[in-house]
Amino acid sequence: MKNLDQIDMLLEVTVIPVTDVERAKEFYSRLGWRLDATPPWVVQFTPRGSDASIHFGEGATTAAPGSGRHFLIVSDIVETHEALLAAGVKVGPLFHGGPDGPVEGADPERRSYFTRAEFADPDGNTWILQEVTTRLPGRVDADDTSYASIADLAAALRRAAVAHGEHEKRNGGEYDENWPDWYAEYMVKAQTGEQLPQ
Repeated sequence: MKNLDQIDMLLEVTVIPVTDVERAKEFYSRLGWRLDATPPWVVQFTPRGSDASIHFGEGATTAAPGSGRHFLIVSDIVETHEALLAAGVKVGPLFHGGPDGPVEGADPERRSYFTRAEFADPDGNTWILQEVTTRLPGRVDADDTSYASIADLAAALRRAAVAHGEHEKRNGGEYDENWPDWYAEYMVKAQTGEQLPQ
């Protein structure tokens, strides 16, 4: 028999409480989330690039509407924030943690996990955007690294390109013919939170 630490348990769905199903459907459609085929008594949306979905519908939960609070991880929070505003979503300003509490604006160094913004659906269920570009150590198995979308992969390649440019400068500006290996190592270690190559 397997121990629990040997069994995968994949988060599939979280239920959010809403008062008006059609209004909620319009809101989550505006976010660009995929409306999935489901039985008629439940509505399911999946955020772009996500393996987990949300459910709502009549009688789906006894929780109070507006009591949901969830995180959405993005690779470029400034770009996401601008896109939400352009889509007419009321999203709060970017903020990051400071020594005395939240400070408005993106983290000056754009450190992973630091910058956030919040928005809510029409019922008040809160979604916290958090920019994550490099995972903390131990959060991702090196064998399981992946990219959620073409945009996510492109952003990772751009970060690797900048880092590789610095690597070439440190090595006298010489062309690195093994750059694909360096990129691959950098991108995997950035996702897993390991020490990045120099």
